[in-house]
Amino acid sequence: MSEALEPSADLVERVFGDGASGAIKFATLLADHGVERGLIGPREVERLWERHLFNSAVLAELVPQNCRAVDVGSGAGLPGIPLAIARPDVRLTLLEPMARRVAWLQEVVDTLGLDVEVMRGRAEEPEVRRRLGGSDIVTARAVAPLEKLAKWCLPLLRSGGQLLALKGASAAEELERDAAAVAKAGGRRQWVATCGAEVLEVPTTVVVVERDEQVGRRDGGRRRRKDG
Repeated sequence: MSEALEPSADLVERVFGDGASGAIKFATLLADHGVERGLIGPREVERLWERHLFNSAVLAELVPQNCRAVDVGSGAGLPGIPLAIARPDVRLTLLEPMARRVAWLQEVVDTLGLDVEVMRGRAEEPEVRRRLGGSDIVTARAVAPLEKLAKWCLPLLRSGGQLLALKGASAAEELERDAAAVAKAGGRRQWVATCGAEVLEVPTTVVVVERDEQVGRRDGGRRRRKDG
């Protein structure tokens, strides 16, 4: 099997800080087992760092200190694992519906000694929303179009919390296309941000959606009227 092209130690430290050794271990795990376990394609091994690890870790620029975050559809652990390595202060839950991927994520968390919860489920499930609702940040990478992401993920956020959706070069076009649907789902403010511009040749593009504070009030009002 081909090996991941390892970047300079300086760049790894700039992105991951004290977690540099953990990032290298994660890259090794993905390179050794990712293809055979159906987590990444064969062509992705040689570009693990640039396309996946760095791309995910720089998302930390948009994540507040000591916040509660959920990575929806974690899959191979992207962006959740690199984010957890770079930002151990974040209280992170990796949410994944497929049992074999949940097993992988738990293996990685245990091997790297990360203080991260792994949960099997889908964002739209009532039990998941009950347990993870009120989060500060929800992340998602290569999960679904923005319209669906908003419907699934915004209910997991507190009022004013943010969905960080990692997207490609067409992020602005996707946001323009789905803006009305995202607003209907409770997205008060929506914009495109970039991360890692100072360290990466190709910065990470992120669509940021902030949950409308009024949605939480309306939802709470409906629950109170129903309960009463």
